[in-house]
Order: sequence, then C-alpha cells, then structure tokens
Amino acid sequence: MPFDPDRPTPPTADPVTAYAPGPKPAARPLSAAARAGAGMPLTRRADGWATVADDATSLPPVDAGRAGTVALPPRARPTVQQIQASNWPTLAVLRRTWIRQRSSMIETPLLRSARVDDELGGRLLVKAEVLQHTGSFKYRGAYNRLELMSPDLRARGVVGYSSGNHAQGLAAAAREFGAPAVIVMPADAPRTKIEGVAAYGGEIVFYDRARDDRVAITRRIGAERGMTVVSAYDDRDVIAGQGSIAVEMLDQAESIGQRPDVVVVPCGGGGLAAGTGLCLQAMPDRPALVIVEPAGHDDTARSIAEGRRLPNPPGIRTICDALATPIPGALTYAINAQVVDAAVAVTDADIAHAMLYAFARFKLVVEPGGAAALAAVLSGRVPVRGRSVMVVLTGGNVDPETFAAALTVAQAALDEPV
Repeated sequence: MPFDPDRPTPPTADPVTAYAPGPKPAARPLSAAARAGAGMPLTRRADGWATVADDATSLPPVDAGRAGTVALPPRARPTVQQIQASNWPTLAVLRRTWIRQRSSMIETPLLRSARVDDELGGRLLVKAEVLQHTGSFKYRGAYNRLELMSPDLRARGVVGYSSGNHAQGLAAAAREFGAPAVIVMPADAPRTKIEGVAAYGGEIVFYDRARDDRVAITRRIGAERGMTVVSAYDDRDVIAGQGSIAVEMLDQAESIGQRPDVVVVPCGGGGLAAGTGLCLQAMPDRPALVIVEPAGHDDTARSIAEGRRLPNPPGIRTICDALATPIPGALTYAINAQVVDAAVAVTDADIAHAMLYAFARFKLVVEPGGAAALAAVLSGRVPVRGRSVMVVLTGGNVDPETFAAALTVAQAALDEPV
C-alpha cells in the first residue's frame, strides 16, 4: 500500500483530543501515487541489519577516537497497540500533527541530484530542514508543544535548555503565541544561535557546560516563575512535532516516485529519531532507521546495545554542539530502543567533509550537527550503492568562522576540489 498521509485512519484508543486535525490549508497536493519499486532493501539477519555497514566492511564498536558502527541486538518491534498503550505518538497522531501545522511550517524541499546519484551509485534523497523557520527542525517540536498548551499555561511562559536550535525554536514559537520564554544556554554556544534567541525575544540564562547542571537550573526557573519546562526532545508533543518531518518527506518522496530503503537521521537527545521511527513502524515494508552520532558522544547507541541509559564520558569534544547531549532522554531512549535498526558514529573530519559536500552539491549551509547523517553516507558507513537512502540535514545555524574553517579543513584533506 502506498504511503498516503490523507488515508483514513481507524479510530484508536488515544484519549488526547488535542491532536484532532484542524481545517486543512491550501498547500501542495498530497501524494497518493503508487511508489516506484526500486532499490535494494536491507535483509534482516540475526545480528541486525547486516548490509547497513556494507557486506565488505566490518567496523568495530565506536570509541572516542574512532568512528564506526555499533552492533545493536535484535529486538521485537512495537505493535500499534503497544505504541498506544505506552502513550507514544502513533502514526495517526503524526499525520494529524503534520496536517494541522502545514500552514505554520515551511515545507522544506526534498532534494535529489543526478550528479550525486552518479557519484554514490544509488539514489540519495536529501531533506533540507536547514530551510525551516529558525534554521532547524527544532521549530516543529517547539511549536507543537506551545500550540497544545492551554492558554493559561502559555500566558505563564515556557523555559527550556538548549545549545541553540531548540532555544531558537522555542523562543520563536513562544513569540508566535505571545508567551514569554526563558532559554538556558551554554556560555560557549555558537554566537549565531545566541543572537537568534535574542532576536526572537527569548531571555537567555547562561551556564557552564563543565560545572553547571542545566536541568536543575531550568527546573528552578520554572518553579520560581511558574513557567512550563519544555524539553528539546523528551516530550510526547515535541516528538510528535519532530516526527511530522517523516510524514512530510515520505509524502514528498512518493510524489516523485521514490521510496527509501534506509532513512538516516542525526541523533542527540533522540527526539527526531523517535518520531521518525514511530512513523516508519506503521509502514508494511518499512525502511530501516539508522541514527548517527558524533564519535565519543554515542550515548544512544551504547544505551540501546547495553539495554540501559548510559551517559557520555566527560571531556570529549566535538564540533557537533547540537548533538552533544550528556545522556539519552528517558522517553526517547524507551522509544529508540525499539525502533532504531542501526547506529553509526562519525568523526569531526567526516562532518567537515559533509558540510563541504552539501555546500558544493546542494548549495546549502549546514551546521556540524546538521550534517551528521550526510557524513555517515559519504564516509561509506551507510552505503548508497544500489539502493535509495534518505538523509535529513537538520540545521544550518553555524557561525561564519566555524563554517569557513570546516570547509577549509575538508578541502585540504582532498586531492582535488569537490
């Protein structure tokens, strides 16, 4: 059955009436075209998705100085009934969230390049979420959380912690609803993200990554001011907003006759991965979901492999500020432990190369964390040859100096220009 976001959905036991769809705005016609049966789907083996790392490649577990693929144990996939019983966003909720918000979001393009397909030997579909409001996918989740709050709670305001993308998304969404917003940010956050939060009217409280507890600071502010704490990822409504990206990009792929065999997303706190995974679970011939983390910050992969939440070791640096979370969220871990098929870690050099490639081939400015999924593809850890792979470029909020330095380093490592 083709993927069709407009397909009627049978009633569920979900009691949350706030997710009822509103009137559908005039927008791009939704696709119900039959999918093109192309590509080489992954084959399931007892030890996981064997072909994610390529049959000819055996990569070791990830450590702080080496990238690779983490072997995840085989796990039972959640049924629709289990998803409902856990009060996680179902596909029906994700569809309604996307439809309800279509007039408030930018439908970011799904890009394809014949030159890139020739270079990689397959089909690469690139979701350019860098072009979303505030320059990041985080706006979708923050907006959904604010929209579903009661007027009284919104009037009291919201507070959240973030290195910058959720910070800007929350500040911008709060401004749309006339709500005050306080953002707890690390003092070393990229300048462009700090300036963005201020421009959207957010009040900034800085903290030290090495010494301060951002969660405690945020909760204290919430308690003192009567504000609602809005997590960047560990929240059902935020996950539903971020997961609406999957509904949108699958529909876009359908409209051009494509169906991905693999969907690749960056993973920090895990909200985008969780929302995407819940969307894919309901598909009868679902694509594999691969998450990508920075080397040394592979907390979600290690947590899934060990069966419990594990923190990242302190003191390991990465240029991917947006993905440098200390530990997976409790809710996102519970979901991702059941919906993620494979996990990959990439180095700073891989990230810099992906930033250069996105700029050269797609004319997009992508921040380090936003380029992680593309880095996994270009490094060969998620091969494209003979299949269709969809990646999400999640953010473009990068300081000019950081962007220029990354491109210079990446170009210097190549024998010829990209």
